[in-house]
Amino acid sequence: MKIYAASYLLPISSPPIAGGAVAVENGVIAAVGTLPEVSAACGAPVTDLPGCVIMPGMVNAHTHLELTHFPAWKLRKDLDYLPKRYVEWIQQVVKIKRALLPGETEHSVREGMRLCLESGTTSVGDILSDFSLAPLYRDAQLAGRVFLEAIGHDPVMGENLLRRIETTLDTFAGSLLPAISPHTPHTVSPQLLRALHALAVNRAIPKAIHLSETADEASFMHDTTGEIAELIYPMAHWEEYLPHPMYTTSTRFLCELGVLDRSTLAVHAVHVIVDDVRLLKEKGCSVVLCPRSNDRLFVGCAPHKLLKSSGVPLALGTDSLASNDSLSLWDEVRYLQQQAQGVFSAEELIAMATIGGARALQIEASAGSLEPGKRADFQVLSCGSVSETTVHAALLSKGRLEQVYVAGEKYPKP
Repeated sequence: MKIYAASYLLPISSPPIAGGAVAVENGVIAAVGTLPEVSAACGAPVTDLPGCVIMPGMVNAHTHLELTHFPAWKLRKDLDYLPKRYVEWIQQVVKIKRALLPGETEHSVREGMRLCLESGTTSVGDILSDFSLAPLYRDAQLAGRVFLEAIGHDPVMGENLLRRIETTLDTFAGSLLPAISPHTPHTVSPQLLRALHALAVNRAIPKAIHLSETADEASFMHDTTGEIAELIYPMAHWEEYLPHPMYTTSTRFLCELGVLDRSTLAVHAVHVIVDDVRLLKEKGCSVVLCPRSNDRLFVGCAPHKLLKSSGVPLALGTDSLASNDSLSLWDEVRYLQQQAQGVFSAEELIAMATIGGARALQIEASAGSLEPGKRADFQVLSCGSVSETTVHAALLSKGRLEQVYVAGEKYPKP
């Protein structure tokens, strides 16, 4: 057993503790409290971290670690430009992924894991499209969920994909648990959406779906117009599956299919309307905000005030390095603080990046806060002189990441 003490302990699930400490035994948190309380209860050697704050590792609720090396792949293909339109970006991603050599995606995933851990993220909600990479996650130091991605409209291919997903779900073991991800309401057939939902219910696992990310999606769901219909469907050879105008929104479409519930992570939610947010709240869905990705792809800004006032559970994600500059959730939190000035307090932003993500991923029993029985994933930040009432704000304004611990072990190992 070991005890780690700092000027402040930030459990997230309870107020900051001045002179706080956390005891760790066999990779699990044994006790939290003031240093005298923890020492009296545990009687173990103390590592003192003066002038620092100990808090849980970040929970990045939406990543695509397969795309970590995307910036380098763009350079190699002489495609190093930032598309000004979302559909053009999709075309760029597809073109680059089709040209990858064997083994490249594996290296990309491993690098993504390293970048997450180095920036204080200890749990992720990662989207995986290449199921052959599932073994990479078995012994990963990261915790969280791996969402097996489903795309397609062809019914025969959909049945085959569903069988592959079911088989792959059974291969997961360790700290990264399986989940599923229907890609979007317009890239997955209604039949496959229902089947994936039934699978999620049967397995008691969450599902993530990119929802209302773009104005193009809103146009498509309303009257089947725009670049999704004109460019994406022909590119995917889905012309025969082009729907008649539905005069709906993505959220209402999914709700009427019966696939929205408490296990649903609605990712992005940029172009949701008031009625959409009401439905998301009513069905118990979580929303994962990815503000830097939305800005980089010119798709707009999520309605932060509406989402907050509705009480929809919120989490944060970086998305991938195909649409972001880093996998640091600290960068994401600070960006959102500037973008949504006055909407979220520093305490709310940090909660979204920790316990909010853990709840969305359904891993709050082991992550997202410092409580006895949870995995000992925590980070140590220096931020100078602070008080109990200013510690959250100080972390955002001047916090500097000093150390990361994964299951009680320092990362990387000395």
